[in-house]
Amino acid sequence: MNWWATRDFTKPLTEPPLGSGPYKVEKFELGRSVTYVRDPNWWARDMPTGRGFFNFDRVRIEYFRDPTVAFQAFKAGQIDWHQENISKQWATGYDFPAAANGLVRRDEIPHQLPLGIQGWLFNTRRPQFADARVREALGQVFDFEWMNKNLFYGAYTRTKSYFGNTAQESTGLPDDAELKLLAPFRDQVPPEAFTQPFELPATDGSGNNREGLRRALDLLKQAGWTVKDRKLQDASGQPMSFTILLNDPTIERVALPYQQWLQRLGIDVRVRTVDPAQFERLTDDYDFDMTTMIYPGGDLPGNELRDYFSCQGGKVQGGSNIAGICSPAIDSLIETAINAQDRPSLAAAGRAMDRLLLRGWYMVPNWHDTVFKVASWNRFARPDKPIRDGFVLDDWWIDPALAAKTDPARGGQ
Repeated sequence: MNWWATRDFTKPLTEPPLGSGPYKVEKFELGRSVTYVRDPNWWARDMPTGRGFFNFDRVRIEYFRDPTVAFQAFKAGQIDWHQENISKQWATGYDFPAAANGLVRRDEIPHQLPLGIQGWLFNTRRPQFADARVREALGQVFDFEWMNKNLFYGAYTRTKSYFGNTAQESTGLPDDAELKLLAPFRDQVPPEAFTQPFELPATDGSGNNREGLRRALDLLKQAGWTVKDRKLQDASGQPMSFTILLNDPTIERVALPYQQWLQRLGIDVRVRTVDPAQFERLTDDYDFDMTTMIYPGGDLPGNELRDYFSCQGGKVQGGSNIAGICSPAIDSLIETAINAQDRPSLAAAGRAMDRLLLRGWYMVPNWHDTVFKVASWNRFARPDKPIRDGFVLDDWWIDPALAAKTDPARGGQ
């Protein structure tokens, strides 16, 4: 508090702040880089939680506005370590000499972290998406297998739960604890939730998803939509039309195939990309039809469930329930989860909630990665024991023998 007493907390910081961590700020350039130096007198240095960690004497973090420029800096040896999140680049972009001759190594490090969910999210406030059968129909034509094969080089796994890799992930049929929670809402819950495991549609990846189209058209017909003159119309003759809202041009490569599959149903679908500020304004006001959304995962979900999935959460301007989910059954399960007195009770409420969220088709689930894709100049060593987190960079260290071979090729940086 004494350090901040003479400084304005609301203004940009132009000098290193006081801290209590293992590193101190040595120098920085605003918007470009910050360099940390290890504090030899760090108070937790010899405590069990600090042993084996924070092994680098100096750490410099470089900032780039353009990921392409950042990758070129890595290839040139200006950066030691790069975590890749573009499947195409991981498959095709590491053909430069340093990677070919072993100076740069690539590792796929498995993890068991909570997955959360990412997907194409419906704004159920829109009349065309009010019926769950319509939302399911649009999910039936999403061909993940084709996309994974042709766009992602087989890198991803289909997401099948809102709570993947946690005790709240639902599988198979409901157990006794879940049935007890769902029983009071039996008249509100799809009967299949009690008798059939939830399964996402799957294809052979050929791009010829006729079965998915048939299922989709059948569901749409049940919901009162029919195809006339190659256009999907409701009972009053109004055509189905909506826009997929994006905030990143790179997502267009996966949105455009989905647009084409939806158009085969006779739907007028447009893709619109806006800047992040406009995207936030539109989603804060719930002024959109469909968009992409990520709900992060956690081992012990709690109060955030109200923000994400409750009726009240969908009424708050700028809230996180941008789908407009409103279900008494889900609201009840949220409160049961939040007020659970032990982990088995929380897990049962989470699994039951997961089933209802999936059956409600509030979003078309996308995909996730089961490994961290890490590229580094081959000068590091790390523990060989697998951990749930996959890896923690703070427990790596520089191997002198490897560095002696690698550093000359990158200018000794």
